[in-house]
Amino acid sequence: MKAGFIGTGSMGSILIEAFIHSGAFNPEQIVASNRTMSKVSWLAETYSGLQAVHSNREVVQQSDVIFLCIKPGEYKKVIDEIKEDVLPSQYVVSITSPVLIKHLEGLLPAKISKVIPSITNYVLSGATLCIHGNRMQPEDKEWIENLLAHVSSPIRVSESYTRISSDISSCGPAFLANFIQSFIDAAVEVTGISREEATMLASEMTLGTGKLLTTGGFDPITLQKRVRVPGGVTAEGLRIMERDLSGMFERLIRATHGKFEEDLEKAELLFTLKQ
Repeated sequence: MKAGFIGTGSMGSILIEAFIHSGAFNPEQIVASNRTMSKVSWLAETYSGLQAVHSNREVVQQSDVIFLCIKPGEYKKVIDEIKEDVLPSQYVVSITSPVLIKHLEGLLPAKISKVIPSITNYVLSGATLCIHGNRMQPEDKEWIENLLAHVSSPIRVSESYTRISSDISSCGPAFLANFIQSFIDAAVEVTGISREEATMLASEMTLGTGKLLTTGGFDPITLQKRVRVPGGVTAEGLRIMERDLSGMFERLIRATHGKFEEDLEKAELLFTLKQ
């Protein structure tokens, strides 16, 4: 079994490294291409045996499963380049949310899935969102999800809920990191604690909280109730947060969905105009 990657930018390289570190693939089982050859050459130099090629067609010709890790605007060009080489027996996995399953199934004969990874997959954690096309049989879905289970918890979602699912699982780490950084900055500014110590404490707190919410038997509401002693320090802090953060996440979700709708329209236009 060989895995091909077209695109080795941020998320493409994260997936490659996660698959190697988890043992899902040996470097010798991976072939990759990128518009900027230096990015894929770095991976080949770092992981001996990984094959860096100059052509996307070479990736397809040598692979059983092909991951399309490219920007929405690049899809039609790449598909036009590789479509004559794609076989019905191959898996094509897109990681780009605005490009719909119907777009890919209309142009490629392969078995199509859309998978939305997360930066948390780099440490073999977090979720990957799975949306499978009409050609994917039960055993095909199981194979893809077993592969992803090496680096994540695969979760099937409806394509209509791609954006909100991605907001939580894929964008969420950045949103949470922003909150944590603001907490650290305020701690340093108000109290004079060193940034290194505040960062260490916040990072360990985040790790522990994640464990409580996954394997510890808590959900966000019960966790707050457990820590929030009436009249205590935590209760006072939560009061401030409930007042000042009210409506923020509703605005955030509306903003991400607005941007997603723009991206969907651009992708639809791209595929429609160039049929």
